[in-house]
Amino acid sequence: MKEKVFDENFYRKLESISIKARMTLTDGAAGGRKSKAKGSSVEFSDFREYTPGDDFRRIDWNAYGRFDKLFLRLFMEEREALLNIFCDCSKSMDFGEKSKAAMALRITGILTYLALNNLDRVCLNRLQEGTVVTSSSYMGKSSFQKALQFLESGSFMGNTNLAESIKRKELKSRGISVVISDFFTTGSIDEVIKYLAFKKQQIILIQVLCEDELDPRLGGQVRLVDSETEAEMNLTITPKLLKAYEAKLRGLQTGIKASAKKYGGVFFHISSSDSLEKIVFEDFAREGLL
Repeated sequence: MKEKVFDENFYRKLESISIKARMTLTDGAAGGRKSKAKGSSVEFSDFREYTPGDDFRRIDWNAYGRFDKLFLRLFMEEREALLNIFCDCSKSMDFGEKSKAAMALRITGILTYLALNNLDRVCLNRLQEGTVVTSSSYMGKSSFQKALQFLESGSFMGNTNLAESIKRKELKSRGISVVISDFFTTGSIDEVIKYLAFKKQQIILIQVLCEDELDPRLGGQVRLVDSETEAEMNLTITPKLLKAYEAKLRGLQTGIKASAKKYGGVFFHISSSDSLEKIVFEDFAREGLL
């Protein structure tokens, strides 16, 4: 990728988004993600050692006096969640005047930052060539730069089978799994969803497409080259063929959404040309992710 993903513009937008996201939270919602476990905000559950960037208002000073270490108090409904983000790093993602790859990385970065700010743990996973490359588990805002370094160290090349790649990831506990992809993949997307559901994951599927895929402006004789397999096809682009393509794309999206909904998950699609603010405060908010 030639485009600088995490530039000064990204950091300015990230700061603005994080401030606005905090303002949208209800009073008293500071702290970890609420679980379905019974309990109230005064029902103590456990301690966790303080990490730089955590909310200092939740420090237990009595514990500090006894152990000379900083600890946070956790409550029954504030158990931290484990967020796994799976990012499709196949060659087809590195496409478009506004790169799908750049958008996928920025979305991953924003979700990571918001989760770390919410006291959740985050694990990043790059999917490529039927494999999964997994980061360490990040916790606390101080680990955000390490997460970005992991994302920047990857490349977008080759092809991928999402199901084959994701099933290589051993998910040992309940959590939230986000898959960011164009979903132009070999193998079954239903298999991905069923595997994540079997592993007791809250499923979030985000499809990133570029404008050339959402509204192709082609006509006449063209030669199409598959960026992953390098297979070539000569076609005559007609209005009828473009309508068939649009119907096929809508069918793919409708099928993924229905399958995700069947297992309690959500699916939505975005354009790589969309602003980050629109994605977070319209798309994410609409699906209850914020």
